[in-house]
Amino acid sequence: MGSVVTLAATLLAAGCVERTIRITSEPPGALVFLNDEEVGRTPCEAAFLHYGTYDVRVVKEGYEPYLGPAEAKVPLYDLPGPDLVAELLPLRLRSRIEWHFDLRPVSDTDEAMIDRARQLRSRMRRTMGEGAGGDGQGGSESQPENAPSEPESTSP
Repeated sequence: MGSVVTLAATLLAAGCVERTIRITSEPPGALVFLNDEEVGRTPCEAAFLHYGTYDVRVVKEGYEPYLGPAEAKVPLYDLPGPDLVAELLPLRLRSRIEWHFDLRPVSDTDEAMIDRARQLRSRMRRTMGEGAGGDGQGGSESQPENAPSEPESTSP
């Protein structure tokens, strides 16, 4: 009878595995999404149930976002077999995965490229409206695609 009580007490006092992912970024304060679910701003922690690959999105104003996978690898004690023993031990185990993301500032060259694209779109709209017969198709008599929109020098 004493061994049954001891076994019952051991099972009731058995620990469990607390699983968390700690996410940091440089710069801090980036908004984090795991599998399209918002989990907070860096640095932050999120509880999880299953190991494997997660879709991660880390965004901050003025920085290029990180969009991609990150893996939560299984520690040895949480593999099938050892996990049963770990659950029965009167210990509280923590499985903490740590991910860090370095975000790059949006570069001036990207902004310049976007500005050039907007200018080109505006120029194309003007060119399309000046087509033969005003049909908006752009005539073949207009400047070739690779010609500069303004002459670099004027000739007499």
